Amino acid sequence: MITLHDEIFALNPSIVVIRGDVAYDANEQEIAYDKDAAQAKLVEMQAAEVAAQEAAVADKQSALAKLVKLGLTEDEVKALIA
Repeated sequence: MITLHDEIFALNPSIVVIRGDVAYDANEQEIAYDKDAAQAKLVEMQAAEVAAQEAAVADKQSALAKLVKLGLTEDEVKALIA
């Protein structure tokens, strides 16, 4: 699962550590960042992650249905994917 800190790091490559809500660079200097932008990016990336998971499930169901239409039994299909 993607976190807010992941997005803060992605949007601000100079940040190497976050303690609480304070971000620091490699020299332990405090760095300001846009928390609202990171939050917006987090929402976007989490939605993309959910969509990818849903697409993977749909693709698997589609593949299984196609294998059954080709004449494989459910046990044969399960053996293929196990």
